[in-house]
Amino acid sequence: KELVAHAIHYNSDRAGKPFIRVNCAALPETLVESELFGHEKGAFTGALAVRQGRFELANGGTIFLDEVGDFSPATQVKLLRVLQEREFERVGGNSPMKTDVRVIAATNRDLEAMITEGKFRQDLYYRLNVFSIHLPALRERKADILLLSDFFVEKYSKANRRSVKRISTPAIDMLMAYHWPGNVRELENCIERAVLVSNDEVIHGYHLPPTLQTAEASGTVTAGPLQAALDNVEREMITEALKSCRGNMAKAARILGMTERLMGLRVKKHGVDSRRFRSDW
Repeated sequence: KELVAHAIHYNSDRAGKPFIRVNCAALPETLVESELFGHEKGAFTGALAVRQGRFELANGGTIFLDEVGDFSPATQVKLLRVLQEREFERVGGNSPMKTDVRVIAATNRDLEAMITEGKFRQDLYYRLNVFSIHLPALRERKADILLLSDFFVEKYSKANRRSVKRISTPAIDMLMAYHWPGNVRELENCIERAVLVSNDEVIHGYHLPPTLQTAEASGTVTAGPLQAALDNVEREMITEALKSCRGNMAKAARILGMTERLMGLRVKKHGVDSRRFRSDW
């Protein structure tokens, strides 16, 4: 959700202005008004100085209200006023302050059901629901998994001064097979961990968290015949060689130090299709 909100902001006329994210579910009810709208000095105990709220900080830019369905009825009334009047007052103040912000709101709740139950204001819902985007869970967007993974590999390689260049095919298979209950945030954390523990330029299956690993996919069989473990290692080495050579069997065989005939037998044994790597580059 936040990635989509970022994309909307940075591809708009407001790109040069602030992007302010608010996790509505994390704001205590006693502080939510102060966090959103700011407060004047002496407005309450502990208010030792004037403080700008999120709407004031976002002026001219975008404010992203994540989990807006968690707001209490009292906060919903105040938010409605900002959307309608384009103004607010700091806590303890009496002078209306104008604001010019794009509001992007997100929730994983059924707001229409909450309206029926009296838990969410209907007028606020219609104010927010000017243009809606339905974002399916990551497990329903398989095509995005690899694109996001590559983006996070590049991001965290630079951030941690690592030289990780790519993700191995077995690791890709594991990423694609997982159900991602934590969506993009879980994927990002997973890739960050893999980048940190990788000791070469490739993220392998065994670099991924245990929740993603299976004995077959990671090549880390902890029980069973020795031959099964050796077969898993051999399969991954052959797959990686074919990927590096763009599916060229002869080149892959030379890299692995075996004859083309033996390479063909091993590929057939492990059910590896060399043609799948010819369009990877």
